[in-house]
Amino acid sequence: MPSTAQPPNLLLFMTDDHAVPAIGAYGSALCRTPAVDRLATEGMRFDNTFCTNAICTPARATLLTGTYGHVNGMTSLQAPDHVFDATQPSFPEMLQAAGYQTALIGKWHLGHGGDSDPRGFDHWEILPEHGVYHDPTFLTADGSHTYQGYVTDVITDLALRWLDRRDRDRPFALLVQHKAPHRAFEPAERHLRLYEDRDMPVPATLHDDYGGGRVPEAAEARMRMSDLQDFDLKAPVPEGLSEREEREWRYQRYIKDYLRVVAALDENVGRVLHYLDVAGLEDGTAVAYTSDHGFFLGEHGWFDKRFMYDPSLRIPLVVRWPGVVAPGTVNDDLVANIDFAPTLLDLAGVDAHPRMQGRSIRPLLEGHTPADWRSSVYYRYWMHMDRDHGVPASYGVRTATHKLIHYPGHGSGASGARDVPREPAWELFDLEADPDELRNVYADAGYTEVRRALEAELSALQRRYGDAPG
Repeated sequence: MPSTAQPPNLLLFMTDDHAVPAIGAYGSALCRTPAVDRLATEGMRFDNTFCTNAICTPARATLLTGTYGHVNGMTSLQAPDHVFDATQPSFPEMLQAAGYQTALIGKWHLGHGGDSDPRGFDHWEILPEHGVYHDPTFLTADGSHTYQGYVTDVITDLALRWLDRRDRDRPFALLVQHKAPHRAFEPAERHLRLYEDRDMPVPATLHDDYGGGRVPEAAEARMRMSDLQDFDLKAPVPEGLSEREEREWRYQRYIKDYLRVVAALDENVGRVLHYLDVAGLEDGTAVAYTSDHGFFLGEHGWFDKRFMYDPSLRIPLVVRWPGVVAPGTVNDDLVANIDFAPTLLDLAGVDAHPRMQGRSIRPLLEGHTPADWRSSVYYRYWMHMDRDHGVPASYGVRTATHKLIHYPGHGSGASGARDVPREPAWELFDLEADPDELRNVYADAGYTEVRRALEAELSALQRRYGDAPG
């Protein structure tokens, strides 16, 4: 077993849109994921990990900086006038300064050129924007390169090549950031027929009528099964189906391709774990698997993310660190993606930057929950009623048992937001009595004290993190 006095190698898998219900270790009814499940068996599974903004670009900026979007400048999707300033403090640059050799392979999605190029990496090869699934092009400090093959395989090939060429006398920090399973859901050729002989379980809320006092925008969001396009479905809708039957047919087309993309993703995680085994690196390497945010797999009749409902808010986090993390353990403390940067630094023996707003989860990995560990998570989504999805801006607080969401009716000037004013609204969910978030109890007299406590907590979190929504 490695000594905890020796800084471990660090390997982080970050995926895009990989929802918790599509991971076997989390009890998936949809699929098995042997490689990720192996990490959970040999390490710790975190059951209450959340993103702070369920959209790609802000989540990636938060990973690097350990800060909320209003601090790191990334509050919405990338636009020409809204790209990441990579000169700001980030954990890769701090690891590099501490003697780590660092590499980033895969999705960046934070702009390219000038101050938005990756910093703090000895080597980087990134996809332009979202990249493509087949025959992808990668950007490097020396120009662009196009590779034949399936992007998930190619990213892994490049990561393994870097591991082969690394300096074996220094610890490494490798970020493997996959495009998968982001839309459009294009499986590898070897998986085109996977799952074709079975129907996938239908989520209990697939036919949600958006009642229960929830905001009207829930019914208007353009993320329903009926909003899936021809390139998603890859087949014409059969004639003669009822509305309910068509929704279920669309769901089956969608979910099977999504899971086929996940299959290749898990295979490639397995390839890297096998490399660590063969190279004798398993014991000296801390490995983490996560996603930038959650994703609706038919819950509430939706695909995509953005809303603060749990399928979008919750993210997977599995960590294996031999000799430190007890195998097969589960943690249910509240963790947020602002914690990732300070944690990786802590594992390397480097102090977090004072600007970072998260907290190292190392005590949790060691089996101890500090008495002052957080009891709530703050969330903010800025992109108000964008043209493609029609989801309202929101912010709120989630505890272990309740969730309070405020929809201010505007986007506070975030890039990508539209000037589509709406009436402000509130939602309050009792997650113990209503885990599917179907009944808004904000106006229920029986929840008055809960509501007041959550409103006070929301205000306290906004003060703590320096956010002041208009």
